Amino acid sequence: MVSKILTEDKTNKPEDIRKASKTDAENIIQQIDKTPTMYTYMSPEKEKVKVKVKLSEEKINKIKEICELFGNEGGELINVLHQTQHAFGYLPAEVQEVIAHSLNLSTAHVYGVVTFYSYFTMIPKGRFPISICTGTACYVRGAEKVLEEFKRQLGIAVGETSADGKFSLSCLRCVGACGLAPVILVGEKVYGRVSPDGVKAIIEAYKDK
Repeated sequence: MVSKILTEDKTNKPEDIRKASKTDAENIIQQIDKTPTMYTYMSPEKEKVKVKVKLSEEKINKIKEICELFGNEGGELINVLHQTQHAFGYLPAEVQEVIAHSLNLSTAHVYGVVTFYSYFTMIPKGRFPISICTGTACYVRGAEKVLEEFKRQLGIAVGETSADGKFSLSCLRCVGACGLAPVILVGEKVYGRVSPDGVKAIIEAYKDK
């Protein structure tokens, strides 16, 4: 069961996260509880996260408020994480600890779910988050070369944010626009049939914004 969960193809669409049922969340948490090694699974983006933040009382109260909206129920963890990330932009360890306490879950449970879904992030994103689709259709049409060009042009790796805070880089499994492969997203704007030669122009379009 655990291997199936880890290898199952997941999308990164926010609506997919929102539609996750209580049963889905509870099943994942049960698997984490039965198999401690499961919550050590992390994408390359999350392996090197060492973000340390100090939460203000205002932020702590905001997290608790979100938890209360879902009845402080552990089965609502995915929805709580989604709303919290929407409010703060990312889910550092300190935020996860507040959520765990509010929902009466261990921090390992919360951490396991955050690292399982690639939609969730533990590092702050840039003002213009760039996401490269690496699903099958995009991959066979050159998404890897497009990704390498973005890394070269921005001087950052996947999961990192540029020094000026404008751009961050991540990968998606599929955005449902295979006919336009390879596809990238800048925020919510979709660019189709992107080639390495077109990367610089896309970046330039956002540099002065």
